[in-house]
Amino acid sequence: MRFKIIITVCLLGLLGCSLDNRDQITVYTAKTIVTLDQDSREVQAIAIQNDRIIAIGDLDSVKANLGDKPFVQDDQFANKVLIPGLINQHEHPALAALTMATHIIAIEDWEIGDRFYPRAIDADDYQQKLKALVAKHGEDDEMFYSWGYHRLWHGELSRADLDRISATVPMMVWQRSGHEFIFNSKALEFLDINQTMVDGFSDSAKAQTDYARGHFWEQGAMMLLPVLFKDMASPFRYIASLKDVRDYWHAAGSTHVVEPGGLTHAYLQKMHNFVFASDDNPYHMDYIPDGKSMAYEHIDGDMLGETEKVLEWGDGMSRFYPKKIKLFADGAIFSQLMQMKDGYLDGHHGEWIMNPDLLEKAFAAYWDDGYQIHVHQNGDAGLDLVLDIVEANLKRNPREDHRTVIVHFGFSTKEQVQRIKELGIIVSANPYYTVALADTYSEVGIGPERAQEMVRLGDLARAGVSFSLHADMPMAPGKPLFLVWSAVNRSTLNNNIAGPEQRITPVQALRAVTIEAAYSMQLEQDFGSLEVGKFANITVLDDNPLTVDPMTIKDIGIWGTIHEGRVLPAPY
Repeated sequence: MRFKIIITVCLLGLLGCSLDNRDQITVYTAKTIVTLDQDSREVQAIAIQNDRIIAIGDLDSVKANLGDKPFVQDDQFANKVLIPGLINQHEHPALAALTMATHIIAIEDWEIGDRFYPRAIDADDYQQKLKALVAKHGEDDEMFYSWGYHRLWHGELSRADLDRISATVPMMVWQRSGHEFIFNSKALEFLDINQTMVDGFSDSAKAQTDYARGHFWEQGAMMLLPVLFKDMASPFRYIASLKDVRDYWHAAGSTHVVEPGGLTHAYLQKMHNFVFASDDNPYHMDYIPDGKSMAYEHIDGDMLGETEKVLEWGDGMSRFYPKKIKLFADGAIFSQLMQMKDGYLDGHHGEWIMNPDLLEKAFAAYWDDGYQIHVHQNGDAGLDLVLDIVEANLKRNPREDHRTVIVHFGFSTKEQVQRIKELGIIVSANPYYTVALADTYSEVGIGPERAQEMVRLGDLARAGVSFSLHADMPMAPGKPLFLVWSAVNRSTLNNNIAGPEQRITPVQALRAVTIEAAYSMQLEQDFGSLEVGKFANITVLDDNPLTVDPMTIKDIGIWGTIHEGRVLPAPY
């Protein structure tokens, strides 16, 4: 039969009726095709024409649906498993590229392509690794950057500590959260960061700065970004790192990557477009504007108009979404700077990334203009603030299907989950928080009752709240199957099971990186499941994540992807 079909196509060509390659219908067969459609079928064949799915089912039914249309049958995936294309719903190419270009010394192992960075398990191990890398660097006229430090694993670190490691090499240690910087004296001098500059910060930024210790966090750290980018984001270095990140996400089986509310800067975006915008990019690299920066700069001006201007920065495969915005509530979970209702065991306090009054004002403006609003939240007190704001705006100006997104969802209560459901809010959660932090936070700062229940996906599922999963790389490895594994198992770095009742099923977790991720971006009509009429975005796996031992999900081999009809083997 297949020989006859190919002959038919060839004869059409001889008769001058040749089909354009994009018009050709290809029927792919597979060991299993997981559709994640309404019926959650598992089938064996899928027909693709141009960039869309035109038939799916068992092979005979697909052929019957095609009728007399000529097609080519492709059996290269006969022993593979096809699933809806994996969606990295929340990534930051700028943050990922900048951190992955540093010397990585983190609380966990990192593997980036053929590079492996072993974890530093305690303060002594961290100090030894840092000293060795600085000695190897040995350049007094070039900044040394290291990412991954965390005080609870690696001990206290200050400007004086870094000065003792080297008084001549300019050094910056980037905290694991990405929200904190620590400099030695030489680096402050090298980058021309001085007390006069700090005195010019806003009061809230100055409150999150300790110049004497070389420590800048949250708003204080954000004030230094323009200075740092002049050095860290030089085009040659930055573009090379972006290409590494592009390949990393493709190798992870991604068919769609979204950057919600990262760094909004035209200079950086031009370099992003250089890497991600071309027609041969393996996925769409899409963006949601950063409402935090818009609010800081334009809250009393034309904030909405300035936001609209950012949409023009996209190009080709690299697009900005209209009528979507990202705002921020409380501080970073990896720094224990989230706002907690019952405080911290050691008496320290959390921080706000956007002051509550600014967040309320910006939220109302975007709400009234019909935006879908994504809000960064980590602590349960931060969540209370966001829920109060949503409730107030719903009462003031009711909107149906607003799909406000709670982003990260670190700490919450059962009562807050019910409130999320009642307010029509959805969640984009980072399940790796539990894996990385639950054990240590049970002992330090938070306590076991709250730490073991962090990222309570089980409660969301039982309440019927739509939720997606994200990596926020480098907060977690940017690998959707790893997120599935994290959510299903909740197995910590110390091999404990944190909050067993908050685990979810493999199918719930797989939906959370496919159809629910698409839903969170209001794109479920075109992406997220394998159905007739949707884009042909498919991830090709060696095994079925719904049937393997759940502890092996993260180890499933990824052959590559089909992106809108293009067959794209993984780069490594």
